[in-house]
Order: sequence, then structure tokens, then C-alpha cells
Amino acid sequence: MAEQLPLQFEFNTQQTFHNYYPGSNQEIVAHLQEAIIHRTEQLIFLWGEPGLGKTHLLRASCQLAYEQQQSSFMISLNPEALPDVSILDDLDAIESVCIDNIDAIAGIDEWEHAFFNFFNRHRDNDQHLILSASSPPVYLTVQLADLKTRLNWGLTLKLKALTDNDSLGALTFKADSLGFEISPQVGRFLLTHFARDLPSLWALLDRLDVASLAAKRKLTLPFLKQLLKTPSDV
Repeated sequence: MAEQLPLQFEFNTQQTFHNYYPGSNQEIVAHLQEAIIHRTEQLIFLWGEPGLGKTHLLRASCQLAYEQQQSSFMISLNPEALPDVSILDDLDAIESVCIDNIDAIAGIDEWEHAFFNFFNRHRDNDQHLILSASSPPVYLTVQLADLKTRLNWGLTLKLKALTDNDSLGALTFKADSLGFEISPQVGRFLLTHFARDLPSLWALLDRLDVASLAAKRKLTLPFLKQLLKTPSDV
């Protein structure tokens, strides 16, 4: 096993199952946890629109595997700057491998073949693989037919978009984790005037938390409008 592997992935304690807001996706969270703890699925393919927390869930899965004393590793692929395929070397010895944005390799011959070979070795070793993408495996533009077939072998899970109530619950959940409260009125204002995807909401609340602490004021609607320089009649 390559000794440098642990250096390529650092666990993010801010992205665990404990601090993921599931909304309507609680069943998916349960599937991932079950797969890690009881080794029930060799392949899980997680897909959904950007901003629903796919990366968070893969990091949480790796963290949980680590806590279960399993070897684990995660790669987050960037289609604009894919790493060398040698990153897959020896990963077949890792018990739980999570690969984020697997759709980034579609149509790239070297990566498709390298991943196909890794997939077979990893599966033959009875290891577990969790993949994420923005579309289900059947719609990926993978050119290697055998690889496309294998991507459809496992359990495919679709992340559902947050409803209005889910988004409001997510804001309350995040604010509580930061140690402050937001009223439903403040929450609805944020959801009306700002992006609703989880990363944007989390980043906004982090900013508001810092500003609230600096001003030593609660996050009321008038204070929020002052902070964001939003006209009072909006």
C-alpha cells in the first residue's frame, strides 16, 4: 500500500453525518451509514444537483469509516484539473473509497480505463466504493461500455432538493450549531433574498455570526437588513 495515501485526504470535522442537515434525505443518510458500519453495499452511486451536500456526505462516509477502524480515502475530482491516474494505484487495498464528481472522467480515455481497472480490483477485494455525480450513472457520457455497465451495478441514490420548510430547518440547524438563534422571520427573509443551496446558506450564516458577535447584537430583521445593506421595504 502506498504510504503517502493518508496525506492526500484530511478529514474535515465540519463535514460529518452529525452536522449534515438531511431534510428529505434522511433515508439516504441511513443507507450510507448502514453501508459503512455493516458493509452492506459494495457500490453506492449518489447523485443530485449541485449544492445538496454530496461532497459533505462523502466526507462524512470516510470519517465514519475511519471511526469504524476501516481504512478510507476520498478523492474529489475537478474536471478542469484531473490528477494523474496514478492516484488510483493501490486504492484497491482501501476498505472504503469515496470519489466525488466521478462524472469528471467521462470521455477521458486514460481515466476511464484506469478507473475501470481500479473498480475491478477493488470489487474483487470485497471493498466498498461510494461515488457521486450530478446525474445518474445511466446518463453519464462514459465511452467505455464495460465501465458504464459497472457504474450501474450498485445502489443508486438521488438527493432530493430542499423544500421551503427544509431550507428554513437547515438555517435553524446551522445557526444552532454556531450557537445563535434565528427567528422564522429572519430565516424566510434570507431564503427570499439569497441563494438557497446549502454551501451558500452556510457561508452566509458564518458571515452573519461573525458580524453579530462583533456588534454584540442578536440577529434581528432590522439588524440583518443593516448588515446586508438591504432596503427596508424589500
